[in-house]
Amino acid sequence: MRSGSLPRLKGFDHTIAFLHDGYEFVSRRCDRLNSDAFLARLMLQKVVCARGEDAAQLFYEGGRFTRRGAMPPTTMRLLQDLGSVQQLDGAAHRHRKAMFVRLLMGADAEQQITELFRGEWRNAAKEWSSRPSIVLFDQANVILTKTICRWMQIPASKPYAELANEFSSMIENSGSAGFAVILALIRRRSTERYFERLVRSIREGTAIVATDSPLAYVVNYRDMDGSLLSERSAAVELINILRATVAIGRFVIFVAMALEQQPKWKEKLHSADDAAYEHFAEEVRRLYPFFPVIGGRAIESFEWRGHEFDCGDWFILDLYGTNHFRRLFPEPHQFNPARRLAWRTQGYDFIPQGGGDSRTDHRCPGEQITVGIMREACRLLVEDMQYELPEQDLTLSLHEIPARPRSGVVLSNIRLNI
Repeated sequence: MRSGSLPRLKGFDHTIAFLHDGYEFVSRRCDRLNSDAFLARLMLQKVVCARGEDAAQLFYEGGRFTRRGAMPPTTMRLLQDLGSVQQLDGAAHRHRKAMFVRLLMGADAEQQITELFRGEWRNAAKEWSSRPSIVLFDQANVILTKTICRWMQIPASKPYAELANEFSSMIENSGSAGFAVILALIRRRSTERYFERLVRSIREGTAIVATDSPLAYVVNYRDMDGSLLSERSAAVELINILRATVAIGRFVIFVAMALEQQPKWKEKLHSADDAAYEHFAEEVRRLYPFFPVIGGRAIESFEWRGHEFDCGDWFILDLYGTNHFRRLFPEPHQFNPARRLAWRTQGYDFIPQGGGDSRTDHRCPGEQITVGIMREACRLLVEDMQYELPEQDLTLSLHEIPARPRSGVVLSNIRLNI
């Protein structure tokens, strides 16, 4: 790695500063250095940190980076694990990615999943009305688990609440360290074994599932060499669909927060069309903190902005900072659905879940489902329910990864409209 024209942060190592500043680590230093990219050292390793459209295009376009070795091992194992699509590159990645694209990117999948979500929400809301209050984050995770398991046609041999806790543990501990992470990793491995047994029983014919179900599609998917995915890889990819869907629960509570904090927009949404609800959901995705950064390792030598990358060099793209970059989004900390953002643009500026082409690059193929569920959650909160938000701590700490309000968003006095 030859620094070229990129400024370098002072100090030997900046890991503690990253842990302290969290989502704002890269942007604060870009502002301080008057540069959209700089050199730093994290976990004693040299790294280029960057934000903005050009950096995102560099990261996602041209196959210059691999995700292998680019994030802490505990984070990788909790969120993806070995054998997953994110650990593949080139033709192997595109072939495996096609499985997710076919399953998740289409009007049929969106309609089916959002209809299931809406039904599960309304069923849950009937029960909420008999309780003094509920924590929306916990309830949303269970609803999403039920929704995606029913859509995939996962046999209901384990309680949904238990599965929801397992998936939530993977997400909530992905940015942490210590004993809690060890427990989460043990729990993750137990979940993988559960789905490995399911894959095995389907292939052996002892568990019967519909041949046209999404579950059967993953279980019977073949890699480029024509062989079935290993039991573990198939289980990992099933979890990647299920866990990623449960992660939308964080966006659901951000929607509820935005409705509370933006009453004028809530009024505008009454009886609005899908487009208005989607613009609201997309602005939530831009403004609220989901995941802070994503990393890659160079797989070839190349030059960018006068900086020479060598094979193996580490690069970190600031997702949160790019979505709050004043040059791309005027008044970036103002909530404004009139920006009319859309996942469909598949560009490099609006990147809450990655940039580039989700059909071929490493961009998340679940954005369409994410926005569809957020749209429906927003409509349910605006048009199908009456509720109150009692006094609680809705503070979002950008030092915590992943971020969420400490209260989990408490709703009380819930009534479901007919």
